[in-house]
Amino acid sequence: MGGLGAPEIILIIIAILLLFGGKKIPELMRGLGKGVKEFKDAQNGENNSTSTEEKPKV
Repeated sequence: MGGLGAPEIILIIIAILLLFGGKKIPELMRGLGKGVKEFKDAQNGENNSTSTEEKPKV
């Protein structure tokens, strides 16, 4: 009781696809990944401005 099995996970994935559509999901995941990275950096006390700045291309 309380565990997620394969049928439940499949239903969740289908619901997400129906709500957001296939084209929007990569953007959502990218934003989520950036948020998690910033959260981890903040926990470690690192300065986000140095890690997220783009380096000039020569």
